[in-house]
Amino acid sequence: MNISPESLQAFAQAANCGSLSAAARRLGKSQSTISEAVARLEIDLGVALFERGPRKLQLTEAGASLLAHAEEVLCASDRLARHAAGLARGQEPRLTLALSDAYQPKQYEVRLQELDQRFPDLQFESLIAEQADVLDLVTQGRAQLGLIAALATYPPHIAHSRLEMSSEFGLFVAKDHPLSRLTQVRQEDLSLWRLLRLSSVAHDDANTDDLPGSGGRCWAAPDYLMLLEMARLGFGWAELPRQLVDAYGFDGLHELPCSGWPRRVTVDAIWSRQRELGPVAAWLLDRLLQDAR
Repeated sequence: MNISPESLQAFAQAANCGSLSAAARRLGKSQSTISEAVARLEIDLGVALFERGPRKLQLTEAGASLLAHAEEVLCASDRLARHAAGLARGQEPRLTLALSDAYQPKQYEVRLQELDQRFPDLQFESLIAEQADVLDLVTQGRAQLGLIAALATYPPHIAHSRLEMSSEFGLFVAKDHPLSRLTQVRQEDLSLWRLLRLSSVAHDDANTDDLPGSGGRCWAAPDYLMLLEMARLGFGWAELPRQLVDAYGFDGLHELPCSGWPRRVTVDAIWSRQRELGPVAAWLLDRLLQDAR
């Protein structure tokens, strides 16, 4: 059996998008090409992967079972391509990394020093972004690599690898905020005051947090440093990385004693399967992943 990576990618993308036409747009191919790739894969595997009908594509029981294996093969293909890129001659002149404030290990400074010494002529750019914005930057090719607070699922065109380090997040308010006087804070207490939460630059509805509601009273910003400043000025309460508070809170914030907090947030490195990583990006990714071992 000779299964092509293109067929597996078409299968995974169609499953994620729920339609062949949407998968075709995402992969930059015609719908007929995607349809033929999925059909060939079904013939090769000897099972139907989707229920065909007028509505959204639905995975068959066999398709749902095989999807995880298809994604494993795609991940293995990514690793092979990344290693080959590192062995190839030449290097990209520019590298952009989209970096979440959830990722702040001291090793990052060491990696930048190594990058400077190993590739002194490289044009390097670091962008601070969060969640949906990191995904967009990598998807569009604006950034080759992203470091993001780990998500439960990713689109099939986004490859990812877990960094076995984590950041600690707590709930914070200004020291003179009424919530700071409570010895134990309940969700009902939080709901009485304005929530300061992450937003997306590109998407109006990119609220992916699971914070308790606040009766519709909410201010948003696209990065944690802006949320920290809003909290410090007394505009509401916010979920913030402790390392960021320690570095920039200037002793103006109070951590709320709330059940379930503080909590650990793991971090993923992400990149696009639609663009081959160059040798420099592959090297930096491998060095970041080494920090996790």
